[in-house]
Amino acid sequence: MTETADAPAAKPPLRSAEPNLVVRDFATSRAFFVDTLGFETVFAYGEPPYYGQFRRGSALVNLRLVCDPVFVEGIREREEILGASFTVGTAADTKALFLEFQAAGVDFFQTLRQEPWGARTFIVRDPDGNLLLFAGPAT
Repeated sequence: MTETADAPAAKPPLRSAEPNLVVRDFATSRAFFVDTLGFETVFAYGEPPYYGQFRRGSALVNLRLVCDPVFVEGIREREEILGASFTVGTAADTKALFLEFQAAGVDFFQTLRQEPWGARTFIVRDPDGNLLLFAGPAT
């Protein structure tokens, strides 16, 4: 029995996404995500590692070592190109996470603010210049 093109196809739902960030020093980036941002290592592949996955709560991010420049110098900041977006549960959680990262000494591209569309957001810059958005509801 074969499938026919006439049958209406249900669109399979997507359950999550895993951003892949390119990094120039895997060990430094791993330490930043684990020690500074509070992620845990799911796995690291290679010897020495060049690819890995990291989790905080249900959010996942993958890091991939790439030794050559991937972006034109300064374009991520000029164009505000986000490498990853993370959703935070509540307004209080967003503020608490911002304060946690502030205490850890992270480099903010944008500090905590209320957006015109109602979200509370802040953007962190990782050691490779990747911009990481953290966003939650305003109330």
